[in-house]
Amino acid sequence: MDTVGLLRWVFASLLEAHGRQRWWPAETRFEVMVGAILTQNTAWTNVEKALAQLAARTTLTPQALLSLPEVELAALLRPVGYFNVKAARLRAFCTALLAAGGEAALAAEATDALRRRLLGMHGVGPETADDILLYAFARPVFVVDAYTRRLFGRLGVLGGGEDYEAIRARFERALGADAALFNEYHALIVRHAKDLCRARRPLCADCVLRSGCPSAD
Repeated sequence: MDTVGLLRWVFASLLEAHGRQRWWPAETRFEVMVGAILTQNTAWTNVEKALAQLAARTTLTPQALLSLPEVELAALLRPVGYFNVKAARLRAFCTALLAAGGEAALAAEATDALRRRLLGMHGVGPETADDILLYAFARPVFVVDAYTRRLFGRLGVLGGGEDYEAIRARFERALGADAALFNEYHALIVRHAKDLCRARRPLCADCVLRSGCPSAD
């Protein structure tokens, strides 16, 4: 099976096994952006706790978050860990977002230009930028995370030494520019890697991809 066929088979198999995931879990575009920044190096359950504390304290807008003293913002972000660092990153992002003209101005930018802008913001790396592009702005970029590397490394698609951009470009070429597909695919990868293709003691016997996985026990 070639790469395109394999990637399509994996998607169809995961979708049948897990169903649609309906990501990103947020009510507004800005909430997606905040979640993308906060989820760095932490579990989503911790992000949900922090978002709930923010929402209970103020409205989720860049202006409202900037109006909070940084020490108070950091305290509200305590559930996500590295809360002082993430408070500074979130404030820097809000400042940059407003300076760029807000969400509407960013939405009007071409994908490549918007990606460069996001990567130029303090604390925003490739994965965070692509989370924002895909889930907040519905742009056809494939998000690469640790779950992607683990799953497709075990399937033999990745060798382990590829950099982020090489993996992203490979998946986008194989699958075509399809934001809806990328949205669902990434969510399914996360679900499958968390539930079955775990870092330690993967549950290969229960895996729908077992027949095509050279790493299956």
